[in-house]
Amino acid sequence: MDEVIKSYFENLQSDDKDKQNEAFHGIMTAIDKRVSWAYEVWDELVANLTHQNNHERSRAAQFLCGLAKSDPEKRIMKDFDKIWKVTYDDKFVTARHTLQSIWKIGLAGNEQKELLLKSLVDRFKNGTSEKNYTLIRSDILQGLRHLYDAVNDEKIKEISLALIEEVDDEKYKKKYTKIWKSA
Repeated sequence: MDEVIKSYFENLQSDDKDKQNEAFHGIMTAIDKRVSWAYEVWDELVANLTHQNNHERSRAAQFLCGLAKSDPEKRIMKDFDKIWKVTYDDKFVTARHTLQSIWKIGLAGNEQKELLLKSLVDRFKNGTSEKNYTLIRSDILQGLRHLYDAVNDEKIKEISLALIEEVDDEKYKKKYTKIWKSA
């Protein structure tokens, strides 16, 4: 890990919110591509998924989602349930940030993509008793759209359009359809 990335991880603990924010965005930008240092931070990030501070949980989940493509050992398969649990976090903003990033796990390979798709489809279909479920559904469909745009897998589009067809409320069906309009 180079000194810049190392300083970003250190600055996440800074009292200066601007430094924290810069560090977060620096790490997120770095993990948009494959990195060689994923396993240097992996275990700590997994441990932080249950941290008492919701910001730590949120960052850990988002970083792990982004690092999935840098995971040749497929650790993400073993740790997926821990990340998925954060999508149900008591702090809705934490849950939502995780849900909005989880699609990146699908970039890691077919096995990871299948696990992700199964989980997202199940949540979409069976999560209607959750508070804010329409927003959660929107985030799921937006994540699927991001994944589709990144990997161009028609199966993802078919799954998404089938999920939208199952929606009874016309207002939300229309809103969800817009996410997939130009695909």
